[in-house]
Amino acid sequence: MMALFGGLVALILGIIGIIIWWGYFIKALAAGVPAMLILGGALATYLGIEELRDKKASEGFETEADTLKSEVETLKEEIKELKEEKKDLESKKEEKTTPKKEEKK
Repeated sequence: MMALFGGLVALILGIIGIIIWWGYFIKALAAGVPAMLILGGALATYLGIEELRDKKASEGFETEADTLKSEVETLKEEIKELKEEKKDLESKKEEKTTPKKEEKK
């Protein structure tokens, strides 16, 4: 409730202040707007330059990422082959170690 009351008081005082000091308000705008435009333009220019640098740097990462993706695929295939070889070796080992039962007739 205090925030509402404080906000209304500030609004009324602000309107009265602009009416009483209209000339000063216009002078402040005349001084402040160009300064804000200069600072805003400088900030936008800086951010644009940084964006270009980031885009240029990310191009190098894309080619590197493609290389890494192909390497990962190759390693996945090798792992599959090794797993198959391991299964084959284990099955051969089991055949050798388990004695064959002779069938009774």
